[in-house]
Amino acid sequence: MPQAIAETVFDIFYLGFALFAGITMLIKGTQPLVKKAGCMTALLGAGDAFHLVPRCFALWTTGLAANAAALGIGKFVTSITMTIFYLILYYIWRDYYQIIGRKSLTGTMWGLSILRIALCLLPQNQWLNYRQPLLYGILRNIPFALMGLIVIALFAQEGKKADDSAFRFIPLAVLLSFAFYLPVVLFSGVMPVIGILMIPKTLAYVWIVRMNWQLYKKSATEGKSLYS
Repeated sequence: MPQAIAETVFDIFYLGFALFAGITMLIKGTQPLVKKAGCMTALLGAGDAFHLVPRCFALWTTGLAANAAALGIGKFVTSITMTIFYLILYYIWRDYYQIIGRKSLTGTMWGLSILRIALCLLPQNQWLNYRQPLLYGILRNIPFALMGLIVIALFAQEGKKADDSAFRFIPLAVLLSFAFYLPVVLFSGVMPVIGILMIPKTLAYVWIVRMNWQLYKKSATEGKSLYS
């Protein structure tokens, strides 16, 4: 019961914040960059809801194992939406730092996204089972981790050159999210308690949302161009 209470309260605040921030930026944002940030944030909240809502329901009712199918479907949806999340974040990087060209880089990001989604669609993932094959958990996260590494490198490089303050912590936030997420992928099957790392992982995404929200507030209050 304490776990159910703690996770439910945390998830309500997280999903509420992400969806509110995302929808607000989408509706009220006047600049394309803010619209992209709103789309990315709303997608984050909506995608995570597919996994977190069934998880809360399971904790309050018959348990996680008895709700394996719903949890698996939610995990599958989240895997797809998080892939798109990083693809949009890449385009936010392009817009914010006014990057022109670099078609090979864009092709790489799209290629990794398509590969990740294709791997997630394989029936060998056994999404409807409570215990899913570790091998396919690793395989589908390889292109995802590569996308994260590329985003970290890109934001770090351009942020340093532009002496940027708005997105200077994006590389650290993304790095932390993967640092907390990957151990769960690798070891949660044999050490379930490690799943607690999903909470700081989620907080890293809240940090990313907050940075985008601050950008929106700046555009709303100052009415200036947001581009670096």
